[in-house]
Amino acid sequence: QVQLVESGGGLVQAGGSLRLSCAASGSIFSINTMGWYRQAPGKQRELVAHITSGGTTNYADSVKGRFTISRNNAKNTVFLQMNSLKPEDTAVYFCRADGVLVRTGGGLTDFASWGQGTQVTVSS
Repeated sequence: QVQLVESGGGLVQAGGSLRLSCAASGSIFSINTMGWYRQAPGKQRELVAHITSGGTTNYADSVKGRFTISRNNAKNTVFLQMNSLKPEDTAVYFCRADGVLVRTGGGLTDFASWGQGTQVTVSS
């Protein structure tokens, strides 16, 4: 099993910044992609940004130029630096990791895990 634990959410005024962190733990063999998604009330979960193990990044158009995703492969950790926050960025932010884990009985298998979510609220 792979567990993801997020931290860093909170309440901030428009124009402010927050930094989210997500640490993966468990029987991890390798992590391919780590990413951040968000879900606002009454809306579907959407991709914010993701990053491959090689460092290739992809961002939603709505956050380009304001958010930066990064990761520490050695610590299985991913970060999301959010600047110039807007009220429309208010949502629960979820971390996701895709990769390969070591099964209890031996052998390898793919995994895709989600964190529990962290609330980000931007006031106007």
